[in-house]
Parts: sequence; C-alpha cells; structure tokens
Amino acid sequence: MNTSTLLLFIPACFALNMAPGPSNLLSISNATRYGFAASCFAGVGRLIAFAAMIALSAVGLAAILETSALVFHAIKILGGAYLLFIAYKLWTASTTNEESIATASKSQIELIKQEFFIAAGNPKAILIFTAFLPQFIDPTQDVASQFTVLGALFLLLEVIALAGYALIGLHLRRWFNQPKGKRLFNRTCAVLLSGAATLLLNARRT
Repeated sequence: MNTSTLLLFIPACFALNMAPGPSNLLSISNATRYGFAASCFAGVGRLIAFAAMIALSAVGLAAILETSALVFHAIKILGGAYLLFIAYKLWTASTTNEESIATASKSQIELIKQEFFIAAGNPKAILIFTAFLPQFIDPTQDVASQFTVLGALFLLLEVIALAGYALIGLHLRRWFNQPKGKRLFNRTCAVLLSGAATLLLNARRT
C-alpha cells in the first residue's frame, strides 16, 4: 500500500465517519444528557461493532449478508426495532435538572450497549465495509495486512468523529439547560431516530 492510496482513503473514509446517522446522533444525545466523557466512552460499543464488521469483511464472511435474504432481514428488523426503542426512551425521558453525571456513570454499560446494538443492527454497515475498503486493497500485496491498516485507520477516524459529535452535544447541553429545551431536543432526536429506523426497515440489499 503506497502513500497515494492512503491520501485517497483518509478523506473518503473520514467523510463516511462524519456522515450524520443514528450512531452520531446518539453521540450528540448522550453528550447532551450525560456529558462529553460519557458520550465518548459509550462509543466503545460502536468501535467494537465496527471492528467485528471489518474482521468479517476481511475474511469474506460478509458474503452471508449478500446472499442470505433471511439473515439480512432478521438483522434489519432487529436493528430497526432497537432504534425505535431508543427513540421511545428519548421521547419519554425526564427533563428535570436532577439528572447528573453521577447518574450517567451508573448506566455507562447501558450506553455502551446502545452504541453497540445500533451499529451492529445495521446490515448495511458491513456491506459498506465490503464495498468500500476493498477499493483501496492492492491484490498483489498481502491483503490481510492491508485490511488491518485500513481498518485501524477507519476506527481511528471514527473516534475523531464520535468525539466531534459529542462536542456538538456538549454545546447543545448548555443551550438546552431548561426543561422545555431538553424536551424539544430529546423529541427531535426521537423523531430523527424513528426516521432512521424507517429507512433501515425499508432498506434492500444492493
């Protein structure tokens, strides 16, 4: 893998990382409700899911999703249902000022699980890895090592993206520090997540 390949991969990859979606929206919501550190740490769940998808793509097991309609639809339905569940939790969330960082620390595992299941519940993600990463692989060189390098770069850029979205959420937290503002933000996120769930449930294999 040469330098010119990396110079093409990094900006294209970062554009994917920064694209608005359920995971990045969740980072904003978590930062607004629980703080910057809690939101970033919750992103560990997303990174684990993406790392697993990259590994599956590297060994060719992503073909299962490409050939099995049953598996694809099962994951799609579970992922969409989970997004709707998170949307419901946001819609009905408390807007009192009693919620604190201490509360967030008790539910950090739950936040990590949310990130993991939202990332893992989107079958399109692994198909993106299958279609995107191979474009930058040189078949004349060791494929496994190239997947490792590109996968590591993707995860590094994902860390930057989730921290950036969490930072946005941190600033929104300052703006929405009143119950009405919190309710508006939570319900806006709920509507957007519901929309993402609808798109996911209507997704078809390409």
